[in-house]
Amino acid sequence: MEQVNLYNFNRQELVSRLRGWGFRVQDAARVWDGLYRELVSSTAALADLRPDLFDRLHEETCLRLPELQVALTSSDGETRKFLLRLHDGQAIETVIMRFHGRRDRRQETRRFTACVSTQAGCAMGCVFCATGQMGFNRHLTAGEIVGQVVFVERLLRAEGAGLRNIVLMGMGEPLHNYDQTLKAVEIVCDPRGIALAPRRITLSTVGLPDGIRRLAEEPLPINLAVSLHGATDEERRRLVPPARRWPLAELMAACREYIERRQRRIFFEWTLIEGENDTPEQAHQLGRLLAGMDAHINVIPLNPTGGYDGRPSDDSRVKAFQQVLAGYGLPSTVRQRRGIDIAAGCGQLAATQTP
Repeated sequence: MEQVNLYNFNRQELVSRLRGWGFRVQDAARVWDGLYRELVSSTAALADLRPDLFDRLHEETCLRLPELQVALTSSDGETRKFLLRLHDGQAIETVIMRFHGRRDRRQETRRFTACVSTQAGCAMGCVFCATGQMGFNRHLTAGEIVGQVVFVERLLRAEGAGLRNIVLMGMGEPLHNYDQTLKAVEIVCDPRGIALAPRRITLSTVGLPDGIRRLAEEPLPINLAVSLHGATDEERRRLVPPARRWPLAELMAACREYIERRQRRIFFEWTLIEGENDTPEQAHQLGRLLAGMDAHINVIPLNPTGGYDGRPSDDSRVKAFQQVLAGYGLPSTVRQRRGIDIAAGCGQLAATQTP
């Protein structure tokens, strides 16, 4: 009998499975607490269970976490990247980033964000993205996505810290793996478990209109980030192959529906590539495209990858781009470049042994 991974169950599914075996809701609650509050390493570590339930869990279930292969730390110590192996040999990468803030003048706070993968590889093929360059292998299950969060939370708890934010910006296109991704979000947001607030989760998509519309109907109000990189269909197709199937008019219509339905801002991501999409004229095109929308632009100077020879825009071009956007009433932020020396930055994840 193949054992089922308990991390694949949401809480209601766990209750249903155990009740089908003849156990009580209270028994399922005890198992759930062990999984997500105590972060036990195996079913054998679940304490205070009925012996017959313990035996059933041991026989038919497992806690299948990804196996750590390589851990790398950036030179500034603020970013860590983990090469993780899944049960079938597929490899993914997960990143932890540490940010600093101040709660008051006496105590500095540390905020940890996990960048989590939703697929092994990616089918979208964005030309400047290392994951897109490697191609698509398979979708991750909800349990494999949740397993990355559990891996990170265990590590941070051992250091006296905890996870504050999740960005679904690792390997893969989350909306291409919609059902498993959203199920994983439900599990990590469950108030009886890790209990991460939905507003602390950001899903980044290359822009799949049907997925954006579905996301607008979800009960959990997570944040949405849409990768644009070009403000005309011609420009965008050069960088983002899915734009050949979904033109900007269709994508923008879905984004406006999302904003109207959710009453929430969308973050638009723009990787600035010298001489490719960083001119004032292109900034004006972007301003006109997003005019009147509740939008914030994350400007991301290109991070290097082996399969693309573009260069990041210099500071003067970045500032000029932002100034044009400001003229349209569009706020923008330059994304901090984190972990570039260990290939942990945006677009650099490729599940390789070395950076």
